[in-house]
Amino acid sequence: MLDVLYRDDHLVAVHKPAGLLVHRSDLDRHETRFAVQLLRDQIGRHVHPVHRLDKGTSGVLLFALDAESARIVGGQFERDEVVKRYLAIVRGWPAESGRIDHALSRRFDDHGRKLAPADRPPPRPAFTSFRRLATIEIAATVDRYPHARYALLELTPETGRQHQLRRHLKHIAHPIVGDATWGKGVHNRFFQRRFDCHRLLLACTGITLRHPRTNMPIIFESPPEPAFAAVMTALGWIGALERYEKKSI
Repeated sequence: MLDVLYRDDHLVAVHKPAGLLVHRSDLDRHETRFAVQLLRDQIGRHVHPVHRLDKGTSGVLLFALDAESARIVGGQFERDEVVKRYLAIVRGWPAESGRIDHALSRRFDDHGRKLAPADRPPPRPAFTSFRRLATIEIAATVDRYPHARYALLELTPETGRQHQLRRHLKHIAHPIVGDATWGKGVHNRFFQRRFDCHRLLLACTGITLRHPRTNMPIIFESPPEPAFAAVMTALGWIGALERYEKKSI
């Protein structure tokens, strides 16, 4: 059963756990569980997904309960009018804050099939702002250095390109831990061994948009799920999480 964060006559927000697809994908034909199907069965009515989260990403996932609300809210996402906040654990110590400006092309179609380079549309502008919340240096040889550095980031995508956050963090050489596609395997395996962490350490913690009926701002929030929070606790970052959550209220 999905954790329902908010529901009214037009919208429903849930917390999507890591490892759950939003809807069917050709890349994961073996999967039989999808957030769309689970929520439909849970509340007993049709739902319209208005945005996506990658399979490995947890956090706030929003649905509309009617076609008109889906059209209105979907338009806000398409026009980059929605404010989205994420937490991520990354390799290395990025600057205290910054803005990534790196155009991205579409790599997969709507069904998850990888597009051949010749079929990919041209890159489109993509921007991500980030803020460093905490750092740690661990006395362990993970890569070629005697110590391993990691950081907790707040990420705010200003555009909505495909896999934007994961690709942008790789672009600045601070890949998200647990990312099997754009991450670094030695760091992913270290977190598996050291913290029993087998997931992508990326979570959507907040979404702000205008309600499709009242046009008033509305905020949907969710803390990181327990597996993510357990890693943060092990890294000594629970205080940073508490300060982050207080500031976001």
